[in-house]
Amino acid sequence: MADYPPIAEHGLIGDLQTAALVATDGSIDWFCAPRFDSPSIFGSLLDADSGGYFRISPVNPESPARQLYVPDTAVLVTRFMTEAGVGEIIDFMPISGKTQTDQHRLVRVLRCVRGTMTFRVDLAPRFDYGRKSHETNLTENGVVFEAGDDAITVHLVREPDDARLARAWVDEGGDVHAEVPLNAGDLRGVVLETGTRGPIREIRAAEARRLLDDTVHYWTTWLDQSTYQGRWREAVERSAITLKLMTYAPSGGLVAAPTAALPEQIGGERNWDYRYTWVRDASFSVYALLGLGFTDEAADLGRWLADRVDEQADTKGSGPLQIMYRVDGSSDLSEETLEHWRGYRDSAPVRIGNGAAGQLQLDIYGEAMDSLAFADRHGLSAGHRGWRKICDLLAWLCDNWDQPEEGIWETRGGRQDFTYGRLMSWVALDRGIRLATERSRPAPLSRWVRERDAVYDQIMQLGWSPSRQAFRQHYATDVLDSSLLRMSGSGFIVPTDPMWQSTLDAMTAELVTDSLVYRYDPTASPDGLRGSEGTFSLCTFNYVEALARSGRVGQARLTFAKMLTYANHLGLYSEEIALTGEQLGNFPQAFTHLALINAALVLDAHL
Repeated sequence: MADYPPIAEHGLIGDLQTAALVATDGSIDWFCAPRFDSPSIFGSLLDADSGGYFRISPVNPESPARQLYVPDTAVLVTRFMTEAGVGEIIDFMPISGKTQTDQHRLVRVLRCVRGTMTFRVDLAPRFDYGRKSHETNLTENGVVFEAGDDAITVHLVREPDDARLARAWVDEGGDVHAEVPLNAGDLRGVVLETGTRGPIREIRAAEARRLLDDTVHYWTTWLDQSTYQGRWREAVERSAITLKLMTYAPSGGLVAAPTAALPEQIGGERNWDYRYTWVRDASFSVYALLGLGFTDEAADLGRWLADRVDEQADTKGSGPLQIMYRVDGSSDLSEETLEHWRGYRDSAPVRIGNGAAGQLQLDIYGEAMDSLAFADRHGLSAGHRGWRKICDLLAWLCDNWDQPEEGIWETRGGRQDFTYGRLMSWVALDRGIRLATERSRPAPLSRWVRERDAVYDQIMQLGWSPSRQAFRQHYATDVLDSSLLRMSGSGFIVPTDPMWQSTLDAMTAELVTDSLVYRYDPTASPDGLRGSEGTFSLCTFNYVEALARSGRVGQARLTFAKMLTYANHLGLYSEEIALTGEQLGNFPQAFTHLALINAALVLDAHL
């Protein structure tokens, strides 16, 4: 469908409180404000007709545009080339910082590099997922859109001696259109501000250049903190910037992705909202960020995680922790369907909120404890109150690890005794024992040791499939599951153990196609939903780690090299990849980028 650019044909910009997707045709087709998890203002990515967009492109484009980031930054450049001239759009968001605000700026600088170029501007906001109509006030210096309590103001950027826009008008729907003629060297543009109703003002080009310079300086200075000196610096540092873009600075929480409802299969119904912070993602991110030297970000995430442990608000039967929270740490993620939206390429339903928030997923306790223990080794230790809450969490786990649960993949087909959930329960208890011993903290060690060993024995007896000669997804099946690729890295089993080596062989034979890895048997549908899914990018990078740890370094390097070819033109990854190479699911996905970082770190250590 021509109305929907491929998911991969986007770049990401943001200000550490929200973010926008910019397509290669110059259209911003996804933008929520004032936070990642707020209702959308531009949402044509999920409905080309009624979602809203902010498109800037040449009046007569002659060839596909090209996109790049200004090196070492989150400043995005989209370049257009025609016979008449070369022009570009420079998109960025000045950093908002750690103080929560409803006012965010999205800057679009237009520049003619050579010859002449006339840009067409189409500004069509659709507030509250397109559920609110708006009023428009156009002046010679910009425009204000108002929709009840919501409003945005758009200011024009131009040189002092510029004439007015050659042509600007409001259509019958209240959307604004304009044509902006430029000659070589000209710089114009717009600054969109959320949460304001004016006043509209003319912004001088010098001010826009200053905002650009300040934003470039912020990102290059931030990236200078990286201690990574390995072989894959470009991919690793782009992943680090992407993770930073998906961080909500006021709380330190990291969203799983800035998008909602992008499908895992075109036309399918696995269309989930990822604009929230998962305990699992936050835990893994502590590893990635500390591994690269970003101690402040790791500390912020650690505090976010510690706050959730401290709260221990079991409101939905999930235990002391929910699997995910809103970016501010609140726990209301009620799921609803936007019936008036078609979905990306007619992939309905379009879901916002996430009903999986109340699921029981035992693995999050191991991931949380593992990251807290890792942070402790890097000088980020819990105080007395935090330690008491950790003891409370492990007391609950001692009582509850031996029960069916929903599992890491949030399937909605009923609870099972998932091997991965048991594995991470073992990790949680093991890390608690290590922390108590190494830090001489008071703890019921005999109970923790007894329960940890009971989990180990159960996994070895019931999680092992004699017929498959491999560890299995759950105790009532012989299906393999790539979540267990983390088994050898967790310390549960040594990578050279024959049981692990045969498990890795079985996964390679059944779950791996070239370098791409499925979560589980691609013919299985454990959630009862129609359709299938693509390979999971996270799992491919976990596979690289498992191969390297198991002594198969050459195979790990080749798999990693192949996987890098599936990134989009900017080095970004969505959640899944189809066998055609098409990116699927929410984009970009934090889990994938942090897994890339961790895989590179492990590979570097084994070379």
